[in-house]
Amino acid sequence: MKIALVGYGKMGHMIESCAKAMGHEVVATVDVVAQDATNLVKAGDGEAVALAVKTSGAEGVIEFSHPTAVLGNLKALIPLGIPVVCGTTGWAKSEAEIENLCAATNGACMRSSNFSIGVNMFYKIVEEAARIMAEYSDYDVAVWEAHHNQKADSPSGTALEVARRVMLGNKTKTDMVFDAFHEKPKANELHVSSTRIGSVPGTHTVFFDSPADSIELTHRARSRAGFAKGSVVALEKLCEKIGNGSLARGKLYGMNDIF
Repeated sequence: MKIALVGYGKMGHMIESCAKAMGHEVVATVDVVAQDATNLVKAGDGEAVALAVKTSGAEGVIEFSHPTAVLGNLKALIPLGIPVVCGTTGWAKSEAEIENLCAATNGACMRSSNFSIGVNMFYKIVEEAARIMAEYSDYDVAVWEAHHNQKADSPSGTALEVARRVMLGNKTKTDMVFDAFHEKPKANELHVSSTRIGSVPGTHTVFFDSPADSIELTHRARSRAGFAKGSVVALEKLCEKIGNGSLARGKLYGMNDIF
């Protein structure tokens, strides 16, 4: 298919390579700073983003930009009626707004904190492990993640999803705490801590600890290639399912809806 990329940094370039290797054509690259993008636009200029994508003839869009730009980009792209896959994180509080926009404009958008197939398997493993451990009160649980020092949001969207899966499995944990503790943690608090260092692609660990032993579940990405390829596969599946009617327009979808 013909794909437009909104956000043409390191991730955008990697997605382009994956898309081409999978037989797709990248017809537009849109960015605010990348000099090699086919369309260089001003920050916050949603009309320019929409025009660049619309005139390119794109049949699908992959958006990987920045937390400060993602809402403006989605508000510009979704009304075009072209399926949009969004990998930018840091806008969970605005999901209802984008969901309403999809419904109002008959647009279709899919978002995920992480498109890696391995990470999505990790989510399921974590949720089941948390459910098992919840039966034994001796075991406490916490989440830790590390990413490269260029990442804009903390904790990452992936870490938040890992924490959410822990809480789905363990109903005694009802509140996430991201800051350092200055007093004894409450039993209902799930500590989600973050480290930003060097060029780490992404490491996520769930700790289960008891007086007798410790269990650690870890997903460690070797590169961003898995995220990039997964986003292209997600766009393929989103377009396919909308085309055959198994998914309807007018909705905001997640990874579970596609895979």
